[in-house]
Amino acid sequence: MSQLNIKIQDKSYPQGAKKAPKQVIKDLKITLGKDEFVCLVGPSGCGKTTLLNILAGLDNQYTGSVKLTPEQLSPKVGYVFQNPRLLPWRTVLENLQLASNAKLETLDFLLESMGLGAEKESFPEHLSLGMSRRISIIRAFATDPDLLLMDEPFVSLDPPTARQVRQLLVDLWRKRPHKVLYVTHDLREAISLADRLIFLDSQPMSVISEVVVNIPREQRMDEATIEQFKQQLFVDYPEITKLL
Repeated sequence: MSQLNIKIQDKSYPQGAKKAPKQVIKDLKITLGKDEFVCLVGPSGCGKTTLLNILAGLDNQYTGSVKLTPEQLSPKVGYVFQNPRLLPWRTVLENLQLASNAKLETLDFLLESMGLGAEKESFPEHLSLGMSRRISIIRAFATDPDLLLMDEPFVSLDPPTARQVRQLLVDLWRKRPHKVLYVTHDLREAISLADRLIFLDSQPMSVISEVVVNIPREQRMDEATIEQFKQQLFVDYPEITKLL
């Protein structure tokens, strides 16, 4: 059973010759179990995107390590950005094939799972924002990563579309399990998705609470159940109210 161990002793940004570096992350430790879906919840500017960039290998200027155990290997990472970043001159299928060597039948399966089987020859300009976001999720899954990073992928979607896409994401994740680290400011969204919530404070970033979401998956679409869990969180973990 492969586990991901994240240990960031220090991540700082220079501020010029006359100022000390600004420390964004200090002594941060996060562990993800096999195929665990974890949501990071924290205030804007606390360093969540910086952390994802480190995990994705886009930022190597830090002290620490990101390793799979027991292998002690660096994880293969898929990244779903806020912006879908699809090439407008390529079809949906061509965008997916550029990012992955997955077989055509695998891509067809992923497209069908996200309700986009009829769109594979479409160009991005003909897709809604919700569709484009789903394509970016498929693109990340198609690489078969050890770790899937998601940086507020449903921000700016209207609530009904966001609920639909979240459910499609969960359905796909249950069919093709991966370790997922998902960043969001929306606590209700986090509760509906996560096996575990990690609440982060700033700055430097630190973990202030970790909470297991014990709501059965079949009840995660029930708004009243989500709201009840949320209100109980505020009672049991009053320190998180300052983050939201």
